[in-house]
Amino acid sequence: MPLVSFNYADVSQLSLKGRKEIKQFVVEIFRLEGKALEHVNYVFCSDEYLLDINRSFLNHDYYTDIITFDLSEGHKTIGEIYISVDRVKENAASNLEVYSREMVRVIFHGALHLIGYKDKRKSEITIMREKEDYYLRLFEEK
Repeated sequence: MPLVSFNYADVSQLSLKGRKEIKQFVVEIFRLEGKALEHVNYVFCSDEYLLDINRSFLNHDYYTDIITFDLSEGHKTIGEIYISVDRVKENAASNLEVYSREMVRVIFHGALHLIGYKDKRKSEITIMREKEDYYLRLFEEK
């Protein structure tokens, strides 16, 4: 049975309605994409916490909203996804988006990375954004 878990590093419990439904929909994204999921662990944290991970593991010295680690062995996907609550709040405000919707987008974004979607080149970013929008719409229609 696929497992999606939410944990907290240096932030308190996430104020996000529908956590159970979001977790179930992450499993559904993997199913729809034809990718086997064993476990994905989301860790919600602050900007500083994620910046430290970015520096330590990726040698990047800048803030980001999400870092995804693919820990898979074999055919089943195992991953750890770190999300900066601070950055998601700031991005939501600057994009005139509701915080909760932006958080769900970023959660789905991490799942899409584990499935194999990239976002380094312009063409990859376009595909990633289309997938995020598609799954957001599907989730909101449920």
